[in-house]
Amino acid sequence: MTLPDRRNLIADAAIGIVAAAGLRGLTHRAVDAAAGLPTGSTSYYFRTRGALIGACYLRLGELSLADVDRWEAEYGSPDPDSAAEALAALLHHWLTTERERQLARFELSLEATRRPELRADLETAGLAARSRAAALLAALGAPRPARAADLLVAWTDGLLYDRLAGATAATRPAPDTAELVPVVERMLAAALLA
Repeated sequence: MTLPDRRNLIADAAIGIVAAAGLRGLTHRAVDAAAGLPTGSTSYYFRTRGALIGACYLRLGELSLADVDRWEAEYGSPDPDSAAEALAALLHHWLTTERERQLARFELSLEATRRPELRADLETAGLAARSRAAALLAALGAPRPARAADLLVAWTDGLLYDRLAGATAATRPAPDTAELVPVVERMLAAALLA
């Protein structure tokens, strides 16, 4: 296994632990066990807990951009009429197949509000997502794509949080893609006017 693959394996295991047990469960030893690695492997690559959390931020960003790449490959460059359907499919994927990853992302994001030394890695990941959103919105004709991207990311994060961890998340099933399309149509329409 090459160095980057080992780092990704460790980060993926750490993300899974955070999703299942929260940050209390995130220890080097727990990550070693979850990744199936010898004791001490995680601390070899990520000496401190902060470094391990930073690796999680960067890996989450990388995985989200890979989802967007797959989405773009499947849907092509969406026009305003098909963009909502494509984005709804991506949100559905994050609400179902990648549910745990999104829960870990929210948990880890909150940690950066209490530990400023973690902020840089979180911002790196977040700025990459906003850059991709701005490019999409520019292609759709947004007059101020960066501003529109900030709004779209905030709205999608709000929708994800509400449906995954909000007050009624446990009693409502994940919406299907058809249910998400009209919501995303309204979000995109508003973002394109921002």
